[in-house]
Amino acid sequence: MAPDETAVIMSLVDGLRSPHTPLRRFLDRELSAGPKPLRDNYRAQHRADHVLLPPPGVGTEAGTVGTAIDQRLRLAFTAAAPVDDASLIGIDLSGGIGGRGAGLRMRAAGNELAVRLAETVDRLDLGNRNQPIDHGQDEEEGLARMLIAAAWYQVLARSPIGFAFTPMAKAALEEPDAFTLTRLLELPHRDLVADVTNQLHTAAHSPLDVLRARTKPEDCTGGPTFAGAQTTADLVVDGLLLDFKSARRPLSEMSQRTAWQLTGYLLLDATDQYRIDTVGLYLTRSATLTSWPVDDFLALLGACRRDLTELRGVFGKLRAGCRGQADARYFATDEEAERVRQLLERLAPVAGPGCCPVCTQPLPEATRRPRKYCTAWCRDRDKVLHRRGLMPGGLHPPPPAPRKQRLDLPDDAELVSLALRTPR
Repeated sequence: MAPDETAVIMSLVDGLRSPHTPLRRFLDRELSAGPKPLRDNYRAQHRADHVLLPPPGVGTEAGTVGTAIDQRLRLAFTAAAPVDDASLIGIDLSGGIGGRGAGLRMRAAGNELAVRLAETVDRLDLGNRNQPIDHGQDEEEGLARMLIAAAWYQVLARSPIGFAFTPMAKAALEEPDAFTLTRLLELPHRDLVADVTNQLHTAAHSPLDVLRARTKPEDCTGGPTFAGAQTTADLVVDGLLLDFKSARRPLSEMSQRTAWQLTGYLLLDATDQYRIDTVGLYLTRSATLTSWPVDDFLALLGACRRDLTELRGVFGKLRAGCRGQADARYFATDEEAERVRQLLERLAPVAGPGCCPVCTQPLPEATRRPRKYCTAWCRDRDKVLHRRGLMPGGLHPPPPAPRKQRLDLPDDAELVSLALRTPR
């Protein structure tokens, strides 16, 4: 890895939020078919008679439930890491929050939580294939409460602003002296606990259970990490990269962001550490598992211009050329923005003579006049890609200018209105 690449750790999530980042511009161009073919194939595979909806008390804590069920399912495959790294980071960070000792109380309770969770996972032997995915109801409810609490600590590691609105932060700041592990485990609403356990019981009678039965714990990696990237996937099971989704509308889950995120995981595994040969999604509310061999997955996205090894190599050049900032939306100077544009242009795939300019595959023989595109789909995609500046000779839309710095108000300034102005 180049020294410059390690200077800044790239965030896959942040890099996919804006179409202006080098990461998004790279993927939008390389995945020339867009997400629609993959989405159509996903919907054709998704067969579910019932979708488990969250109880009324879940409300805005749906993300917390999703984090908790993800970790519980990972532990069913391998218990090597009973407490995920993000929760441990959040526990450590909590010590510096608030006054009146609230932060120290949260950190102390978090450390006790980590110990109890590890002991419980070990005692229940969750990865044992001779036992079902789910255990007794009392045991699962206790686990759910611990995993929900751990998920709140994860919020602090990922979004300190959002952490202030969690039930844990509110309780600790309101009564610091009364905040203990016992108090922490009382905080999850019964509907949150029920939602986690219901999704787990559903998984016990799903294709996920079949997958678990035919694998060994040592062949599984929960929360796989990637060098130089601040991101983790959910699970790798004997070559299958699996992402868990707890969406209440499963058919809408294969969005562009999901497709690009799965591709990002593939490309970040530059040394083929996890030997990924299949990519899949498990929908926890409909208990369905959809998967694609890597070659089929990339072909559906239009990445047939390069094989996976070449694509990983070019992606590595992008990250190194961006000096670890492939997820940056803005660059400080016009020179830096131009350098990144030229880098993307140099890395663009080039169609050879007699090949389609969109997918670079050989053109079929024409019976009348020579063909420029192999299919009508590529012809239409060429217009879209040119308009976005993602094809050679296409437009070069300028990158967005950095946000202006906020001006400091003078001491004698008076705030007269906070009214929101909207266009008519």
